[in-house]
This record gives sequence, structure tokens and C-alpha cells, in this order.
Amino acid sequence: MPAVAITDRGNLYGAIEFYLACRRAGINPIIGCEMSVAQDNRYLTVLSRDFEGYQNLMALSSEASLEGCGTPCINKELLAEHAKGLIVLSGCLEGVLCPTLPSGDMDGACRLAMEYRDILEEGCFFIELMDHGMEQERQVLKGLLEVHKRTGIPLVATNDNHYLHKADAAAQDALLCISAGKLISDDDRPRMGSSEFYFKTPQEMAKLFGYSPEALANTVSIAEMCHLEIPFSQLHLPDFLVPEWQTQDTYLETICREELALLGLTGNEDYEKRLAFELGVIRRMGYSGYFLIVWDFISYAKRNGIPVGPGRGASAGSLVAFTLGITAIDPIRYKLLYERFMNPDRKSMPDIDIDFSPAGREKVVEYIRGKYGSDRVAAIITFGARKARLAIREVGRAMGIKATEIDKLSGLIPYGPGNTLAKAMREIPQFAEATRSGQAKELYDLASRLEGLKSCAGVHAAGIAITKEAVWKHSPLVKSASGVVTTQYDGECLPMLGMLKMDLLSLRSLDIIVEATRLVRERCDKGFELAKVPMDDAMTYELLASGQTPGVFQLDSEGMQALLRRIKPSCFEDISAAIALYRPGPMEAGILDLFIGRKHGKHVDYGHLKLESILKDTYGIIIYQEQVMEIAKSLADFTPGEADMLRKAMGKKISEDMEKFRGHFIDGAKKNGVGSEVAVRIFNQIEKYGGYSFNKSHTVAYGMIGYQMAYLKANYPAEFAAALPCLRKPLH
Repeated sequence: MPAVAITDRGNLYGAIEFYLACRRAGINPIIGCEMSVAQDNRYLTVLSRDFEGYQNLMALSSEASLEGCGTPCINKELLAEHAKGLIVLSGCLEGVLCPTLPSGDMDGACRLAMEYRDILEEGCFFIELMDHGMEQERQVLKGLLEVHKRTGIPLVATNDNHYLHKADAAAQDALLCISAGKLISDDDRPRMGSSEFYFKTPQEMAKLFGYSPEALANTVSIAEMCHLEIPFSQLHLPDFLVPEWQTQDTYLETICREELALLGLTGNEDYEKRLAFELGVIRRMGYSGYFLIVWDFISYAKRNGIPVGPGRGASAGSLVAFTLGITAIDPIRYKLLYERFMNPDRKSMPDIDIDFSPAGREKVVEYIRGKYGSDRVAAIITFGARKARLAIREVGRAMGIKATEIDKLSGLIPYGPGNTLAKAMREIPQFAEATRSGQAKELYDLASRLEGLKSCAGVHAAGIAITKEAVWKHSPLVKSASGVVTTQYDGECLPMLGMLKMDLLSLRSLDIIVEATRLVRERCDKGFELAKVPMDDAMTYELLASGQTPGVFQLDSEGMQALLRRIKPSCFEDISAAIALYRPGPMEAGILDLFIGRKHGKHVDYGHLKLESILKDTYGIIIYQEQVMEIAKSLADFTPGEADMLRKAMGKKISEDMEKFRGHFIDGAKKNGVGSEVAVRIFNQIEKYGGYSFNKSHTVAYGMIGYQMAYLKANYPAEFAAALPCLRKPLH
């Protein structure tokens, strides 16, 4: 089919994902929504014809969700106000015309149809015919045809698709029971009414509506009327005002250079070159305003005594972020890469995540709302997907299977991402045997069809969206169950649409650090500054090596305490490495044991002389993504952007892409005098260990919080203990 429409009831949640999937497949995506009209308490099918129509659709959906009485609904006046660029169909069995037809009120149905025709642009209202084999539909079909005959309003044949194949009807039936908390065997449970709500072929539709060639032809006519182009290359950052004699680019550079001077680094060639490079990339990509916006609200937080974290994620690799005070990590000192944060060869929105104290975070959000306008700031929606274990549990309950049997079956599926029902069937013999036949097989079949479907919507704990105009012009809005206004599109979609997405996170450890510091100044040392404590403090490393770290951020779990006792950290790099290695992948692959062995005297093999400076801090082992990128640049002349793309392919374990990079790597290494055999061995190491590598920028930033807390605990144990609101275990 050349086109397909999405018309979820009451929301546009899936619109962007659907639009992009259609475009990739060469199909014309039609974005629509089934909307309730308050006056008639019935539904219309509303489609966007073009971008103006799409914006009107978002306005209607937002208004319906935010102002609707209990359930999302619009009224006729609102529809008239936002009618441009829309095509409207009269709806399904619950559509606006259907209630009057069984009673024979043909005049009322015609009046209503003409009212909607006149609200919309000429030729943009259609009488919708559906036939899913239900008697109620057939009762109104004759009436709809009569309304068409009397009014001349054109017909269109549609099919309401709730699932792809006819065989999926039983799974949809189970899903209805799950949503309603009913058993499949209950008489009073919701039902679809037939098993015909699947994606029908043109031939099947022609057979159903052979009596109305016009209605069939109009499906194509409507599709040809719809040409929606959603712009994904434009930025919609809020305006950040700078002094009138400056541009955003020059103002950003001025602040960075002033701060570099205050750090005493002006004239240092490494810092000057790095700053010039980063500012050049930011300028070319049009992101100066982005950095100024972030700098501004972090400056507000610091001016108002709100604790701010030293950084998190890849942003700690930016010298611009460091000079602006967005992060507190010197990326050159800790060998962090800017291109891990921003790829200069590929335009994508930077991602700066920031930790604040829990109480302070809300004050920062309010500051942002006040500065840019409350209609230009919104929380971000999240969607929960139905995972394997949940699918088994929900379907099992709907089937009325005993809880003990459900527990036994779901318990065979391991926790964690990637553990699907299909994988369990392949790799867990007990599960395969248990679901081979009978009721358990039926349970497996139904659960497999529901696995992966979105099961709930929530509010992102940290994310906010900020735009130049009202948010609804770029993402429709919805009010959550708790009353929070969120975007209808999730955090992955928003940056693609040019919106500024920020993760402002709450971190309780910051409050503990601030309180402990206050107590130290009050009781021991008035001039104490945690940012200036030595990074080689013997008492701190003694504490870490003993594993006595309850209450210390990132280092307080029992497993981490045991790991610290094995590693016996003697420098900050060991702390960063411990955070990177304390994950299932590196532990299962033996990387952790290899690291500990080499740390304590086993032979260190760098693989090549050029790799020593890159791998020295980790004893010749690839632990960080940044190390992979540095190896590709120094050994095989990858550009920074190419090195970042290698890192992404490696992390996602995309074998096809890795094979392309393998040839590029070996050829580049040869040009630098590295033999083929050595180059192959090094690339194999990248594939083997690099797939488990971690973002060093993040471990350094979080390791810094851990070190600071360990320093306080080792040197000021009473003050540290008093600052902790609660301890899971007594301090040693």
C-alpha cells in the first residue's frame, strides 16, 4: 500500500515513531487521531493533510487532553478554530453520525453531517464506512449511504486495525481483559465484537465494499491529499539574550576565555587549542545558545546555594562545559574526549545531564519556567514496555491460571534487557519443555504476541523540554494521572524535532556533601573547601582499600565493597575503573579479574608501543569507550567523528558495521607502519573488550563524588556520619 494512517484514540503518542518507520519503508505516513467531540459525546477521525494541519492536530490533541472533562475531548468551536489542513471522517460505530441512524432520524443525521462539512475546508469531510462483520455496523451502513445520497458528502471505506494478522485476535482479546482486570472466561468482560480488526488487503476491502467503488477510491484520494513533511533539521532553542554588541557565538567565547584565565590556564597550548576546537564545532553546529542556556541556569543554582553535581555522562569531556562551570571535571587532566560528547562529523543535539540536590532541582525548573515562559517548558512522557516476565504474568492471570504455576513459568526467565520469550524458548530447556503443549503453550503464544507492546505512560523523573515557542507547536501535550503536563512524544523524539531536552536529576548525595562540609567548617576548619582537597590523600585510599564505604556514593554496595578490597585503589584512576568494571559484562568476560591481576603485578601487555600512553592507567586493558576512540585515531588515523561512529557500532554490537570499520582500521594502521597481523590482533581486542567498555567521562565525574565522600568519611568521620540522613549499616 502506498500510504497508511495512524489514528490512536485520544493521543498522538506513536506519531513520530510511525512517521519515521513509514518514511524508511517508502510509505506515505498519514498522522491522525480519533477524537471525542463533547457536544455529541461521539468520535471523529481527524487526519492532518499537511504541516499546518499537523500543527492544528497537535493543538486539538493538547487542548483535548489538558482541558477535557475526565477524558480527552474537543468541541465544535475548537475544531472550527483549528480546521485548516485537516481531513475529518465521521468515525467508527461510535462516530458522530451513528447514534441517530438506528432510530431512523435521517434528518438529524443529515443536519449533523452538513454541520461538520461546513466547519471544515471544502472537500475535507467524509462519511466513513466500516465493516468488521458486526451486526451493529451493518445496521448503520444503509443509513450512512442514505446520508451520502441526500447531502452529497463523499464516502470513504476504512478498516479499524487493532492488530496486524487475523491470528492476533485472541491476543487482542487477552489484552482487553488485562486492561480491564478481567478473566477471559468472564461473561461481563469487554470484547471487540469480532475478529476482523486486522490489517486487510486491498482485495479483502474490495470484496467488503464492492457496492461502493467511490468509497474505495476515496481512500486513495485522501492519501493523495495528505503530504506531511515534518522538519527534523531545524532547531527551536529558546532565545537567550546577550549584550547588544555581542552574538551568542562571541558571548560564549568571551565567557569561556574569561573563565580559562581565572583558572590560570590562558596561554597553555593544550587548553587553548582544545578550547578553540570545541568553540569552532559548537559555532558550526549552531549550539552556542544551548551552552549559554545551560550555563545560565547552573549559574542561577550556584548563586542561590543549590548544590550542583560535577557532571555526568559524556558532557564531562567538554572543556567548554568545564570553563562555564557546567561540569567540575578538567577533561584534559583526565584524558576525556570531546567527540564522545559531540561528534563534529555528525549533527546531533548535545546531551548535558545535570545533578542537583532534590529540593534544589524544583527551584531550578521554576527558574527556567520563569525565564522562558511556562508554556515553553514541559515535563517529558515515558512509556513502559511489556517485558517477557510481565507478559507471562499478565496473560496467565487473564487466563485464570494458578499464581503458583505462573510464578514457576515466569521464574524460568532471567531478569535483564534482552531476555525475551523467544530467547528463553531457545536457550532455557526447562522453559521450552514447560511451554510445549496444553494451557502453557497457549499462554506462551498469547504472551509472545503482547511482549514488547507499550503498557503504560508515565512522567520522566528528570527530563524537561524547553522550546522557543509554545511546546504544543512541536509536541502535543497531555496531563498525567498526577496532574503533571508532559509532552506526548518521548525523550528520543524531542531532540529530533529540534527541541531542547534536558535531564535535571536529583542526587541526595549532594545534600550529604554540603551538610558534611558545613559541619567541617563549623567544627574543624573554617576555610575548608572540598574542591581543593588533595587527590592523593593516604587516609582516603586506606579507607577505600579496606572496603569500609557504606554511605559513599557509587561505592557503598556490598559487591562494590568486596571489589574495592580486591582492587585496593591507590589513585583516582582506580576508582574510575572500579565504577566502569562493576557491571555484569566486564565481570562475566573476565576483564575485572584481568585488571586486578595486572594491578597487583602480573605482566602488562599493551599490544603496541603507541598504545601505552592510552592504556597505561588501565594496565593495558580497554575499559573505556574513549580508549577505543583514541586507539582508532592514533593507530589508524580515524577522524574524531569516525572514531565516535566506531564506538557506537561497537557498543551496539552491529557486526556489519564492525566489519566495515575493520577494513578501515587495518588499512589505516598499515599506513602508520603497523603490521597487518598486529592491526588485526588489536582490532580483535577492540571487538572483544571494547563491547564492554564504558563512558569514562561518566565514571570520572561520578568517581569524583565518590572520592570526595570517601575523603570526608576518612578525614572527618563524625561530621560525615552526622550529615547522613540514614545509614543502612553502621559506620566502621
